[in-house]
Amino acid sequence: MRLPKFLAFLPLALPCGQSLAQGWIQYANLQDRFAVNFPAEPEIAETTYLSEYRGIMPARVYTANRGDSRYSVTVVDYTETERLLAERAERTGERLRGDDVPGDILGSIDYAAWNIRQRGGEVTYDSWAHYDRIPGHLLQITNADASRTFAGIFLHARRLYVLEATVPPGSPPPGLFQQSLNILDEQGRRVRYRFEIDEQGEIHRIREAPREQLAGEPTE
Repeated sequence: MRLPKFLAFLPLALPCGQSLAQGWIQYANLQDRFAVNFPAEPEIAETTYLSEYRGIMPARVYTANRGDSRYSVTVVDYTETERLLAERAERTGERLRGDDVPGDILGSIDYAAWNIRQRGGEVTYDSWAHYDRIPGHLLQITNADASRTFAGIFLHARRLYVLEATVPPGSPPPGLFQQSLNILDEQGRRVRYRFEIDEQGEIHRIREAPREQLAGEPTE
C-alpha cells in the first residue's frame, strides 16, 4: 500500500508533530520506530502486554482523541522474549520449550487479532494485509453502539504495532490515520520492502535502500 510522505525531519528521539489539514499532525517516534498521523499530540502510557505464551512484555500506548473518535497505537516490545519467557517458566514452574520463543513472536499478529475479536461486535472485514510489504492483518468491526473500529496489526523487528481507530456511527473510514503508518529503522528511516519471485516460484521479501528520514538527524 502506498502511504503519504512526511514533509520534514523530526528531532532525534523527541516525538513531535507538524501541522496537517484540519489540525492533524504527522507524528514520529524514534524510540518505538514508527510514524503515523494523529489528530493531536498523543498521550503516552507505559503498560505491559500478556503474550500468547504468557510472557509479560513491555508496551506503550499512544492515544489521541478527536470528538467522539479515538485513535491509538500500541507498540509491544518482543525484543526480550527469550528472557521474559524464561522468567515465566521460573515463575510458574512450566517447562520452556524450544518453539515457545519463535511461536510467541511469529504468532503475535494472529493473537492480537484474536484478542480484538473477543471484544465482541460484528466483524465486517478480516484479512491479511501489508504496509510497505511488512506483513500484518486488518480488521473492521461494527460495535454494539453502531460505532466502528478499524484495526491494523503489523510485526517488524520484534515490535508489534496495533493501530486502532474507533469512530461514531455514520463516520467515514479513518483513512488519514489508518493508511499513514510507517515503520522506521534504528536511524529513523522508513523501512520498505519489495517482493521478488525466484525461478522456483518462491516469494522473497527484499528491503529497499532507505530513502526517507522520518525521525532523527539526516544521515548520509
